[in-house]
Parts: sequence; C-alpha cells; structure tokens
Amino acid sequence: MLRLALAATHLLALGIGLGAIWARSRALRGTVIDGAALRRAFAADTWWGVAAVLWLGTGLTRLLAATDRPVAYYLQNPLFHLKMGLFVLVLALEVWPMITLIRWRRAMGRNQTAAFGAAGRIARISTIEAFLIVIMVFVAAALARGYTLGMP
Repeated sequence: MLRLALAATHLLALGIGLGAIWARSRALRGTVIDGAALRRAFAADTWWGVAAVLWLGTGLTRLLAATDRPVAYYLQNPLFHLKMGLFVLVLALEVWPMITLIRWRRAMGRNQTAAFGAAGRIARISTIEAFLIVIMVFVAAALARGYTLGMP
C-alpha cells in the first residue's frame, strides 16, 4: 500500500507542478504586470513549491526505501542519471526566480513598490522548466519500464 501511495503522490505532484509552473509563466508573461498578475504568479509559485516538496519527499522515499526497484537499479541506470540531471537543471534555473519572487512578495507585503521588469525573464525560465519537466516524464516512463540508454 505504501508503494501505491508514494507512486500516486509522486504523479499527482507532477500534475500540480507542471500546472503551477505553466500558470506562473502565463501570469508573468503580460506586457503589464499589475497586482492581479502578481497574485496569480505568487499563488502558482506556492503550488510549485508544494509540488517540489512532494516530488523530493516521495522520490527520495521511493528510491531509498526501494519500494519499486532496488537502489542499485537506479544508480547504475543512465536514464536515472539523466532524470536527476534534468531535475538538478530545473533546480538551478529556479534559484534566481525563487529569490526574486520572495523579494517581490516581501515588497508587496509592505506595500512597497518593486521593479517588476524581470517578470518576462521569470516567465521564460518558467516555460523552460515546464519543458524540462515534460522531458523528465518521458525519461521516467522509460526508466519505469526497464529501459536504459540505447537499449529497449
């Protein structure tokens, strides 16, 4: 039952995360970034964070508890390394937007103005992250079915 709950939660986090990062991108893509757009972006960003916590928690538990396959299966499989590399790339891309959005949230909370000129850049980064997540899904599907790079 634990295996099923972890796998289902991991997949639900995918839906939450992909929807959230896409919504954040859309909210910040406009030519005018007003309070409504920022609130949508902040809400999407919060869900993006929830998805990240779920992914990390369920993913690490599934790996370390070997609920699906032995740890050695993953550690020797190049597809797992590719998937983790994509994950690290998403994390690296997320550092600057995360810090920037935290600053914007604080500024709005204090009724201060902030320069929101970086909104377009965050939107582009978010779109790239969404694309990388879709690639991760294909890699994860191949991994779950026992594929490795170059071999069915």
